Amino acid sequence: MPEGPEIRRVADRLNRVLAGRPLADVWFAFAELKPAEIQLLSHRVTHVDSWGKALLTHFDNGQVLYSHNQLYGRWRIERREQPLSSTRSLRAALATSTHVARLYSASSISLWDEHDLPTHPFLSRLGPDLLTHDVQTDALVERLTSRRFAGRQIGSLLLDQGLVAGIGNYLRSEILFYAGLREHWRPNELSTRAITRLADMMRQITVQAWREAGVTNTPEWRAPLQAQGFRRSVWRHAVFNRAGEPCFACGTLVEKRPCNSRRLYYCPHCQS
Repeated sequence: MPEGPEIRRVADRLNRVLAGRPLADVWFAFAELKPAEIQLLSHRVTHVDSWGKALLTHFDNGQVLYSHNQLYGRWRIERREQPLSSTRSLRAALATSTHVARLYSASSISLWDEHDLPTHPFLSRLGPDLLTHDVQTDALVERLTSRRFAGRQIGSLLLDQGLVAGIGNYLRSEILFYAGLREHWRPNELSTRAITRLADMMRQITVQAWREAGVTNTPEWRAPLQAQGFRRSVWRHAVFNRAGEPCFACGTLVEKRPCNSRRLYYCPHCQS
């Protein structure tokens, strides 16, 4: 499943083709949304946000289209004259005079008044999004050390969307590696320096993954592999999906273990 950075990049693409342009056509597959086809016609998308793995398309009439791709959903952007190019089930389509954004296969779609969004049953349980809500390091430290989260192991805590929204499995392994921490530590067992570094890495690695399309490895570690023509999967990450390969920092073999029923990758030396 795509993580927060991938969903943010989808929001960026939708913004580029939809924001500020009158809607020339609106279509929804679900009966409860059909009245909105006429309501939204000729209105404009003001902006598209991501919040964790959800997308929020804001319209200038105060309404917001909530969509969650879950496992199979996918937005595709095409020229308007281009015919349907997917055999997936079409769920929604927003068209300007030049482009159309089509949502396929997603089952979680709803239309909300903007002021009612805080009561949304999914969004109301989420923590802030590191890419949308401008969360600074000190605010992250405050959340990590709060009564609600401080006593939990960080391996499971990083996947808790109530802490922050959008961190998934590959980001968890990468954040812990760059922070030099193992998954069994708890925030209330860490020094101020260690918890601040963890918060810094949560922000920095998530932002890097957004800017570099999912790449979390450092330029100096990946450059030699890229120059030799290795495929992206070899140099994309520092530790994730690299079990049995030497750590870029110290040469120790990267290991894999289960954590919360998901794969966790780590360097036994750098994260000791």
